[in-house]
Amino acid sequence: MTGPNSDQGNNADRQRIDKWLWCARFFKTRAGAAAFVAAHSVRLRRNGSLIRVNKPAFAVAIGDELSFMTRERLVVIAVIAVAQRRLSPALAKTLYADRQETPDVQKAV
Repeated sequence: MTGPNSDQGNNADRQRIDKWLWCARFFKTRAGAAAFVAAHSVRLRRNGSLIRVNKPAFAVAIGDELSFMTRERLVVIAVIAVAQRRLSPALAKTLYADRQETPDVQKAV
């Protein structure tokens, strides 16, 4: 099978998107992460292609860029690691790199 969700490459570098979002502490429960993915279509950029993900079983890989909205906040992150279990909040931040561009704020003098 070929395509963005094929099993080519090392499976240690891939993980279900619902489990990855839960391990990275974007959601309190894995079921909540799965429901969010199914209902909101997370966008994934892989090898220059933009993919709308709406299936919790979709495999994310190291190097993928995810974007989604939570509580009126745009989240844009790059997957830099996967974890087999949920990590502490400090360690969970090591699973991703924030890619959201923050606008320059000019301070009034």
